[in-house]
Amino acid sequence: MNLKPYIGDRSFYRRMLAVMTPVLIQNVITNFVNLLDNIMVGQIGTEPMSGVAIVNQLLFVFNLCVFGGMAGAGIFTAQFFGHGDVSGVRHTFRIKLWIGAASAGLFLALLLRHGAALIGLFLHEGEEALDLAATLAHGQAYLHVMLLELPLFALSQIYSSTLRECGETVLPMKAGVAAVLVNLAGNYVLIYGKLGAPALGVVGAAIATVLSRAVEALIVLLWSHRKPQRCPYLAGVYRSLRVPGALVKRVALLGTPLLLNELLWSAGMTVLNQSYSLRGLEVVSALNISSTVSNLFFCAFFSMGVTVSILVGQLLGAGELERAVDEDRKLIACSVALCAGVGVLMALLAPLLPRLYNTTALVQDLAGQLLLVSAAMMPVNAFTNTCYFTLRAGGKTGITFLFDSGFIWALCIPLALVLTRATDLPILPIYILVQGLDLVKCGLGYVLVRSRRWVKNLVTEPR
Repeated sequence: MNLKPYIGDRSFYRRMLAVMTPVLIQNVITNFVNLLDNIMVGQIGTEPMSGVAIVNQLLFVFNLCVFGGMAGAGIFTAQFFGHGDVSGVRHTFRIKLWIGAASAGLFLALLLRHGAALIGLFLHEGEEALDLAATLAHGQAYLHVMLLELPLFALSQIYSSTLRECGETVLPMKAGVAAVLVNLAGNYVLIYGKLGAPALGVVGAAIATVLSRAVEALIVLLWSHRKPQRCPYLAGVYRSLRVPGALVKRVALLGTPLLLNELLWSAGMTVLNQSYSLRGLEVVSALNISSTVSNLFFCAFFSMGVTVSILVGQLLGAGELERAVDEDRKLIACSVALCAGVGVLMALLAPLLPRLYNTTALVQDLAGQLLLVSAAMMPVNAFTNTCYFTLRAGGKTGITFLFDSGFIWALCIPLALVLTRATDLPILPIYILVQGLDLVKCGLGYVLVRSRRWVKNLVTEPR
């Protein structure tokens, strides 16, 4: 097999690492602190940990809606920047402001009114006698404080995503590092009542998270507005929030499928976890441990996906279409190779990391088994993730909608619903069968990327 088309030169890898490394560092630090945060909450007991995990699953839907809502504008931001159009970047920034405000307002209203009912959907008796009422109480207490985080998260993403799309990847990394350090220190002080502070448990964890998000948003906002030569698109950005109607229409055409995709995908993951929860509250706890630990390792393919969207998007916007195809192929190959190695490391650590949690042996063992499944699927996830970002970089958002959320709702959820409700299978084989469907998605991604339908300069070519 000729591997030359899949391997770049030194210049290629320098450019790739320049984009990927800050994103990777930020995500590794963020998810590592999330892991420590999770372990700290887990030291209080299984019920508090489960309550926090359920609320974070609901907030996960909001987070991905913000990502998805801004992604359509982000596609144009990267291509406008590659084309040298400062005014275009300014307009896409304003579109993100509207999207962030609408998303935060909608989810605040929803969670204020229906938060308790949504938490209750995950509470089911299992093999172990766990207190469902206590889990609900912990979840509600955590949610009430975490609602303050929603507008802060949206504001942070508006600035950070624009900076990354315009090549400024280091500052968002620094802001993220500062935020997670604040979160970690706040957790230690407020969860356990150190340095004279009261021991607030899950409420303390929520307060620490809100404070960290405020720090992150403040850093990216102040830096961006104090660097007019680096961020010329922010000059006069708040003098008016009006955006040309033609651009709004184009962003809506591309962005609506992305928003719906992230909404339906995150909702689909929530439905999957709710189905798994029918096997008992211990499954919720094990899935929480598994997903938190897995996210630390998933940073590898997530950062490569962001790298694809930035580098390929800028090349498409600059009109270098064949170079975009060539570098995309090499980025995908690099992602798969990187994640194969990370998957091996994850498999070696899978039996050990759940032991850090103060929970039952059953939960620890199950979490370790789920981690082994995730480790085995790492190269597959790497390939499908970079395929997704490739299609998105070229504006094929309708296809990405079918490829991502369409897949989970058409195949994964029906299978999970049938297996959890119509059979007595334990959680592990159910989880393996559902995760194994990504092999089908892998083949579909290969066909879509090879079709080259995504090779398109959106800022000069008519749709």
